[in-house]
Amino acid sequence: MTNINRQFLLASRPVGMVNETDLEYTETPIPEPGAGEVLIRTTYLSLDPSMRGQMENRADYVAPLQIGDVMRAGGTGEIVASNNDKFPVGTLVQGTLGMQDYLVSDGKSAPFRAFTDVTPEEALGVLGGTGMTAYFGLLDLGEPKAGDVVVISGAAGATGSVAGQIAKIKGCTVFGMAGSDEKCKWLIDELGFDGAINYKTQNVADELDRLCPKGINIYFDNVGGEILDICLARIAMNARIVICGGISRYNAEGPIPGPKNYFNLVFRRARMEGFIVLDYAARFPEAVAEMRGWMNSGQLKQSTTVVNGFEQLPKALIQLFEGFNTGKLMVKTS
Repeated sequence: MTNINRQFLLASRPVGMVNETDLEYTETPIPEPGAGEVLIRTTYLSLDPSMRGQMENRADYVAPLQIGDVMRAGGTGEIVASNNDKFPVGTLVQGTLGMQDYLVSDGKSAPFRAFTDVTPEEALGVLGGTGMTAYFGLLDLGEPKAGDVVVISGAAGATGSVAGQIAKIKGCTVFGMAGSDEKCKWLIDELGFDGAINYKTQNVADELDRLCPKGINIYFDNVGGEILDICLARIAMNARIVICGGISRYNAEGPIPGPKNYFNLVFRRARMEGFIVLDYAARFPEAVAEMRGWMNSGQLKQSTTVVNGFEQLPKALIQLFEGFNTGKLMVKTS
């Protein structure tokens, strides 16, 4: 073990697309754990769209970062030194570890939880925050019923790919949107989607009219913007629109236009609702248990895009917004 702790700090607040210069590389000594504390060495760090909002100086469901703070990131790690009997050396943990090699925590200042019997990729993906978001968003807000027509934007991403598979498990007809023919083929051939739309090369409105002639029962929205508006124009009676993310707006400059077709919610007696997965934390164990069963039966697949090297973190964050990944994007740091 070296005596250097590599870190990326927030150097500036992004204007438009995130730039590598918005993060500053630095090296500090490895911290020493005090009484009741542990030293965690990060192994994998997750790249998530929500990180863009945390770089801005605005209130949200988590506090914004300040200039000079270690860039916030979820991840997995291993306890390499411990002054806490509950967490001996060798314990694998998951939590908000930040873009750094090492951190000290008492379990409260930087909350973490121990995990066993799953890989780090699963702990960050299908059995972590990504999977929990898909599970509760689709099942609690979407309320799928067998035969429902489900449309998912950002379907080849971390959350959308899991939400689509859960919808198939529940007997729905599922169509996804993705940004390449390869991703569309993957959704159909590997994940069992009933169809897919390449939103970059195909006319989304025309394709939805063809695929969903009776309307959309559930729209699971990961992108917002024009795609949301197109889907609102095609919802069925008593449709449910789940607002999970809005990646199309995260790097946009200037005012964000609202949906023009929102009044279809009235005409179709539909419901549009947003959520934050942290509100379901008390129910995570039940979701993990059910999803683990689906994985064991082969009904639910985990897909990851792993980038190797701590130094790749800023580039990987930009690649997330460029649609580089299929499934969950993470960086293997050590």
